Amino acid sequence: MIGLTTPYLWYTTRATGVVAMLLFTAVVALGTLVANRVGGTFIGRFEINEVHRSLSMVAVVFLVIHIATTVLDSFVSTGLVSAFIPMTSSYKRIPVALGAVSFDLILAVWISSLLKLRMKNQTWRFIHWFSWLGYAISLVHGYLTGTDTHSGVGMLLVAACAGVVALAALWRFLGRPTRAAGRTALSPLATPPVPPRPRANDSFPKTPPRPPSSRGRR
Repeated sequence: MIGLTTPYLWYTTRATGVVAMLLFTAVVALGTLVANRVGGTFIGRFEINEVHRSLSMVAVVFLVIHIATTVLDSFVSTGLVSAFIPMTSSYKRIPVALGAVSFDLILAVWISSLLKLRMKNQTWRFIHWFSWLGYAISLVHGYLTGTDTHSGVGMLLVAACAGVVALAALWRFLGRPTRAAGRTALSPLATPPVPPRPRANDSFPKTPPRPPSSRGRR
C-alpha cells in the first residue's frame, strides 16, 4: 500500500517522539512542583496542578500519534500488539519492548489520574510512582530506537531531559514537605462527589408534640 510506505510517516514518528519526550519532561518537572507544594501569590498551587494535568494530556496525544505512525509505517515490522506487549516485535525487539513497557506504565498513570476521585489516595499515589519508571524507560527506548538521538542536537536533548528529571527527583526527596495524611492536590476543575440525597423513608428527628393549649379552661 502506497499510503503506508510514505516517508512522511517516518518523519512524523521521529518528530512526535522528540516532542513527546520534551512534554513528558515538563510533566514530570511540574509534578514535582505539585508534590512539593510550590505556589505563591502570582501562581497558585492549583494553577500549577492544572497546567500539569493539561500538559500531561497533550503529551499522551503526541505519544499516541508517535505509536500510531510507527504501527502504520509498513517499512518496519512493528504491529499494534507490539505497542502494548513487550518482546513481540521483530524490528529492534528489545528497544521496542522498552517502549511498550514505558507506554503501559504511562497509560496506567494517566488512567489512574482520570479516576482519581474514585480511588483511594494511597492507591493513586502508588500507581503514580510508576511515572518515574515509565519516563526513565522511555529515555532508554528513545536513545536506542531514535534516529536523531545518537549524535548532535538529539543527543543533547536526551541528556538535557535526563538531567532535568534527575534534578527534579533529587529535589523531590530532599525538599519534600510534611504531607497531611490522606490529602492530595485536586484540580479546581474537578467536580467533587455529590453526597446522596436523603430518601423519603429515611428517619429524621421529629419535633416533639406541643402541649395542649389551656385556653378556654377555667
